[in-house]
Amino acid sequence: MTEKILKKLKEEMKSDLVDNILPYWINKMTDEMNGGFFGQMTGEENLVSNADKGGILNARILWTFSAAYNDLNNEVYLQMAHRAYDYVIHHFFDEPNGGTYWSLQFCGQPKDTKKQIYSQAFFIYALTEYYKASKVEQSLHKAIELFHLIEKHSFDQTRNGYTEAFSQDWNLLEDLRLSEKDANESKTMNTHLHILEAYTNLYRFWKDKTLETQLENLIDLFVDRIIDSQNFHLKLFFNDDWECKSSIVSYGHDIEASWLLYEGAEILAKHDLLAKMKLISEKVAWASMEGLQPDGSLAYEKNLSNGHIDYERHWWPQAEAVVGFLNVYELTGESEYLDRASRCWKYIKNFLIDRENGEWFWGIYGNGKVNRKDDKAGFWKCPYHNSRACLETIRRVDKLLD
Repeated sequence: MTEKILKKLKEEMKSDLVDNILPYWINKMTDEMNGGFFGQMTGEENLVSNADKGGILNARILWTFSAAYNDLNNEVYLQMAHRAYDYVIHHFFDEPNGGTYWSLQFCGQPKDTKKQIYSQAFFIYALTEYYKASKVEQSLHKAIELFHLIEKHSFDQTRNGYTEAFSQDWNLLEDLRLSEKDANESKTMNTHLHILEAYTNLYRFWKDKTLETQLENLIDLFVDRIIDSQNFHLKLFFNDDWECKSSIVSYGHDIEASWLLYEGAEILAKHDLLAKMKLISEKVAWASMEGLQPDGSLAYEKNLSNGHIDYERHWWPQAEAVVGFLNVYELTGESEYLDRASRCWKYIKNFLIDRENGEWFWGIYGNGKVNRKDDKAGFWKCPYHNSRACLETIRRVDKLLD
């Protein structure tokens, strides 16, 4: 019975990736006029050809097609990765100052030139994946260059951790926020999580001692500072001295961190660290289940100060839930986690996949209606969480059935 569930999960998610998600970005989002990819498709399926082009979007597109080629060996995906890489190298890198721009005008000229560390990390993540796909040495060199810049400018030598944002010439900004909804604090869970993700991927190809030390330090920061030792949710915002400045629980980040932290420990291959993170990974995944709904989906977040829950089912926590629960199933062998992964995928199939136009909707409101107000593709809506969930599931199921 378990084998049947795993095979069904793999087959359906692979089909969604190759027949739905990736074709959407190939056929609808490639910008033949200005190069690279368009910056926005609205939730009403209207292309905004003159929208700004975000660094996060373009890094995630590069990662997605590189990873898809690495796992599925389809030359079309490699060509799309080449396209994404060429655009990133020629337009997003600030050669005089180092680092990458936050955004470009639709024509490719710099728009917002700040150096958000979250964004620098995603370019490392993408460039290392592209290096694996292409063996282009420049890609790995650029990733290493970004690593050194993050360590030079962002790492807090005195109080540990990474500061959020800098100007074009690497001076600390007053407005450090990643987005308007975020708190203006100097250190955040989200940026640390994605530096961890980036450093994990970089370490696969560059066994540098400083990188190893900083990757292990990131894992320790999560254990010591970011994960709440009482309830195992992630704390989100901090000042320079690591005082928590937030009362929000993000269920999607809980479940995402549960498997990314274990992956980081796994790549370091240190027995004691791996054993410790196995236990913590399960506890953080368990904490995220507070947000599980009767239909198998994951609510967005909860404000602990007033108890308010945002019940919108955003696309990305659902994708991360499939991977996170499948990861804990691998670690424990407990079938309840496989059931949770399968039930969340069933929700995605029934509600989030846009059967008419392709890709996934931004989300489903608590009342069951589709969110068409937010983008189908845009600065934050990228082919990363859902493509990665599909690729991780394919890879993990093959391993489990081997």
